Amino acid sequence: MTTEPFQPTPEPTHRVTAPEDFRTTRWTQVGRSKSDSPEGRRALTELCDAYYEPVAAFLRCELRDADAANDLAHDFFSRMLEGGTIAKAEPGRGRFRSYLLGSVKHFLSHHREAARRLKRGGGMEDVSLYDSKTGEDRSLPDASVLSPDAAFDRQWALTVLARAFEALREECETAGRAEFFDQVKPWLTGEAAHGDQTALAASCGMNANALKVAVHRLKRRFRELLKAEIAGTLDDAGSIESEMQALFAALGN
Repeated sequence: MTTEPFQPTPEPTHRVTAPEDFRTTRWTQVGRSKSDSPEGRRALTELCDAYYEPVAAFLRCELRDADAANDLAHDFFSRMLEGGTIAKAEPGRGRFRSYLLGSVKHFLSHHREAARRLKRGGGMEDVSLYDSKTGEDRSLPDASVLSPDAAFDRQWALTVLARAFEALREECETAGRAEFFDQVKPWLTGEAAHGDQTALAASCGMNANALKVAVHRLKRRFRELLKAEIAGTLDDAGSIESEMQALFAALGN
């Protein structure tokens, strides 16, 4: 016995699909986050939680020290949560991705200048660039590793993809098809391009053609959700396609 191909339920009202409606964006969250209110603090906390990893990736490449990078990332977002950093963010600046990268660069520059001032004033020991434990020179990064900017962009892309994928999973769960989603997940992520779809279709109570249709619909819905997530970080819906291209280019690094 076969079942009808899976089709996601209509999108919840708080998520949008039409490009003209993408104006409910991360920039809207930025505006809310400037408010000294519970709603403002929630919006700011969500922004920080969502985009912590790209900032940490940038700092790890700049500092070549994971612990120091994590400490600075926490400091950066702590200051943002205090309201100091976010106050200057405006939608007219374009991409939230660019704003965030510029902010962390500015933050790192100030941190380094403060460290230099402290060193000139005493009370700071010289740090050797040679690691006696590993015998490695830490002064120059490996040329095969991504640049800090590229690392930020790649982690940003992974973050956006993960958020869109999670939104798709939640839709399937709401539709009562969480188990189906888990079964076809490898085909959505490209991890099972040559897997046995016939066996999977049988386990899902479908024929092979019905499964292909269902997976195709999920892929199409994922692309819509990905566009929505990307559009949410822009101030111009016309930039969605170019930002999509930049995202996939970053993943290719």
